[in-house]
Amino acid sequence: MNIQNQQRNPVLLIHGIDDTEAVFHQMRNYLIQRGLSVHALNLVPNNGDVSLDELAKQVSDYVTATFASEQHLDLVGFSMGGIVSRYYVQRLGGINRVQRFITISSPHHGTVVAYASRRPGCVQMRPDSIFLKDLNSDAVILGQLDFTSIWTPYDLMIVPANSSQMSVGREVIVPVPLHPWMLTDSRSLAVVKILLERIKIKRPFLKKA
Repeated sequence: MNIQNQQRNPVLLIHGIDDTEAVFHQMRNYLIQRGLSVHALNLVPNNGDVSLDELAKQVSDYVTATFASEQHLDLVGFSMGGIVSRYYVQRLGGINRVQRFITISSPHHGTVVAYASRRPGCVQMRPDSIFLKDLNSDAVILGQLDFTSIWTPYDLMIVPANSSQMSVGREVIVPVPLHPWMLTDSRSLAVVKILLERIKIKRPFLKKA
C-alpha cells in the first residue's frame, strides 16, 4: 500500500470576496488529476455584507455535514477565504479537524483596499481592525498544524503585500503579477500540490476539557 496515499486528506477550498467556488476551477481540476479529493463551497453572501465570523460558521457547518466526524481534512483559503478559514480553525474547533492549512494571498494583517467599503466583512479586513487583532493574538496555535502562507510581493489587493506574512508556520513567495493569478499560475499550483502531499503523521483529535 502506498503510504503517501494513506496520508491524503480531503481538501476543502474557501474562496475570497466577490468570488464563488468557481474561482478554483483550474486548481481543483489540477489537484483532482493528481489523486486528491477536492471540495469547495460558496460563501453567502460573498460581498462582505456579513462578518467573516458568520462566514466561518458556514465553513464549520459544511465540514460537519460533509465529512465523517473522525475525518481529518486539509484547508486552502484564498484572500478573504484565508481569514474566514483562520476563524474556523482558531475559534470554531477547526484546530481539531484540520491537518494541513494553506492560505493564499490572505490579508492576515489587513489591507488598505478594505477602506473602500463600509461593509462589515471589509471593515474586519482593515489594518489593525479589532477582528484581526483578536485573531492574531493567539495565531501561535496555528503552529499545531502544518501551516503555510503563500503570497506575492506584487499583490495590488493585499496592500501592503507583506500583510500576508505570518510569524508562525512557513511562507512561500510566488512572484505572480496579479492577485487572482495566484490560483492559476503553474508555480502556485505546484506549490499547493507539494504542500498537500507532504507526509505528516496524523495526530489524534484534540478533546475539549
